[in-house]
Amino acid sequence: MPKMKTKSSAKKRFRLTASGKVRANPAFKRHGLRKRSQKMKRNARGSMILSDVDARIVKSYLPYA
Repeated sequence: MPKMKTKSSAKKRFRLTASGKVRANPAFKRHGLRKRSQKMKRNARGSMILSDVDARIVKSYLPYA
């Protein structure tokens, strides 16, 4: 059997934790930051754990993760 392919866009954006949860970076931090509230920018720092519904979709893109 041939190997399954990993989606290149997903492997650049997501990583799995040791317990199997999916970590991602929050959106809306690239440009136009002047109009965003300080609270929004502060909460978008670092990384976040995806919800179970979204994590299931992302895991299908990463068959070997």
